[in-house]
Amino acid sequence: MLLFQSAKHELKAGQDRLRALAANTSAVVWHTAADGAVAQRNPSWEAFTGQSAQESMGWGWTDAVHPDDRELLMEEWRTAVEGSHGFETMYRLRRHDGEHRYMLAQGTPVTQDGKVREWVGVCVDVTESRKAELALRESEERFRFLDRLGQATRAQTDATDVMATSARLLGEYLGATRCAYADVEADSNRFTIRNDWTAEGVASSAGAYSLDLFGPQATSNLRQGRHLVVRDVDRELGDEGGGRMFNAIGIKAVICAGLVKGDRLVAMMAVHQATPRDWTQQEISLITEVVERCWAHIERVRDNAILREQDRRKDEFLATLAHELRNPLAPIKYALAMMRRARDASQVEKAQDVIDRQVSQMARLIDDLLDLSRINRGLVELKRERVGVLQLVQSALEVARPGIEAAGHALQVELPAEDLFVDADPTRIVQVISNLLGNAAKYTPDGGNIRLSAAQRDGHVVIEVRDNGIGIPPEQQGQLFQMFTQLQHSTARAKGGLGIGLSLVKTLVQMHGGNVSSSSAGLDAGSTFTVELPLAATAGATAPADMRPPEPRATGGMRILVVEDNEDGRQMLVALLQILGYEVDSAPDGAHALEVAGRFQPRIVLLDLGLPVMDGYEVCRRLREMPEMRGAAIVALTGWGAEKDRARTAQAGFDAHLTKPVEPQTLQQTLDGYA
Repeated sequence: MLLFQSAKHELKAGQDRLRALAANTSAVVWHTAADGAVAQRNPSWEAFTGQSAQESMGWGWTDAVHPDDRELLMEEWRTAVEGSHGFETMYRLRRHDGEHRYMLAQGTPVTQDGKVREWVGVCVDVTESRKAELALRESEERFRFLDRLGQATRAQTDATDVMATSARLLGEYLGATRCAYADVEADSNRFTIRNDWTAEGVASSAGAYSLDLFGPQATSNLRQGRHLVVRDVDRELGDEGGGRMFNAIGIKAVICAGLVKGDRLVAMMAVHQATPRDWTQQEISLITEVVERCWAHIERVRDNAILREQDRRKDEFLATLAHELRNPLAPIKYALAMMRRARDASQVEKAQDVIDRQVSQMARLIDDLLDLSRINRGLVELKRERVGVLQLVQSALEVARPGIEAAGHALQVELPAEDLFVDADPTRIVQVISNLLGNAAKYTPDGGNIRLSAAQRDGHVVIEVRDNGIGIPPEQQGQLFQMFTQLQHSTARAKGGLGIGLSLVKTLVQMHGGNVSSSSAGLDAGSTFTVELPLAATAGATAPADMRPPEPRATGGMRILVVEDNEDGRQMLVALLQILGYEVDSAPDGAHALEVAGRFQPRIVLLDLGLPVMDGYEVCRRLREMPEMRGAAIVALTGWGAEKDRARTAQAGFDAHLTKPVEPQTLQQTLDGYA
């Protein structure tokens, strides 16, 4: 009896030791009968799995094995039992806390008289090393995938191709149902799926959508850069939370990764699954990285496309500029040749008119270029005043009428009975209206109809220029107001131009807080350009400017010194001033100018800035130091005409600033002001 109690006590002690070992180590000691079934208690197994002795008996122990691993484990175990050979495998085993752990299982048969009596073995928890191994393998696979994605898209130069390739490779890699890339509009609500990849037999989702379809919570998350991750649409989303939309396209699980730049949602990548799916963190992270890489590549591709387009337009512009500058030169040379051979005054007068018109045209081209450059650099300040629209229209018509009449167009003008007033820079708004009228004349075949109207609408003055000219094809209407743009259909049917006029119009109108738009029914259907400017807060007329040229004044032989290094320019200006009745001397550079000024003692100096050796600023400073020049006026006459250039000459001591080529009338008015 004592011997029996001692054996029983020893058995219990052994079981306690096994339980303590199982509870504090990652090893499980097990044993089975010869046929592989559990025939007696396995305390180590019970402590690790939480199964009772009764639950683990027979083949009940397999209930603790992960369902996905159970079939393969049983097949390997039966093969070992039938062959009576050692056994080693890896599977996932449910621990007593419910977590499945990776176990490396090893077993060996115990034989007696050549027959298997039982099996003994051990299971070691290798979860951490297994996770590390899987993480390394997944990292390598991820790296290989991203490298393949980079190789596939590196040479692509079209943004849509980059989207399509990225979506296809990602969808295939994840075994998804559909993968789509979308650009989000500037309003952060509308998004457009331009291209998607789908598994065989699955419909495309390409099209435009509202972000609100995702539901308020998901929409808010996406706009803040948080992904939408749904593992089971029916279980996790209600109809208002996006479930209705996803079910409508047969989707039960989705990851939508949003890309936020500068606090704005700009793009999304969505991976769809037709069945519920337990997305892993690694998959979510991979999709995020693909979106960022794809967007970065697309930005580069789009930037390069913009640069190529700008380069192309620059080349076209330079070719057009050369053409437009040569055009006036030809009639000028012909007119000069005719003047040399003319036998009567009418031929000379005709040649002079040609030269005057063509030089004025060249000056307008250059002024447009300079204006656009200054405006784009923020160097133009509007000189606003309250001015009536009738005055603005009248001034614009004076500028544009010669071109309209030369083409034989019929001009219809419709103006309100009572004047409308705007707070605007009159010169700039006249420039806008005359530019639109000039465009209408240029792009309308000779003998066409042009209508100019002004009216009040919704607190704005609406100025409209309509023609029955060559029109604008729908696909080209979005390009109208881009810098250096001339529409393809117009190049053979218009009468020249640099393609900068409408860009200048748009910029000037926007600077006034207004808007300009265009419409056309298509080719040969005419065009309409509409300018909207805010009405002045209160009515109040400004007296119309006196457009009549001032009466000539007697010069009284006033002495003028011309300092100009261009020989032809200097001689022609001297001759013109002498014809106007002034006493004139000249100098080709600064040193000679100082010498001539000392003995000639002019009342006025017309001084170029870009002189050799000593520039105009230095010449001006030295002239001011000469006692003989005390009281003389020094006027800059230069090709530099920006506001900063005028400010610099004023600061340097010049009395006035004239920009080449100066109109003779303007020149005489300036000179007479110092008489």
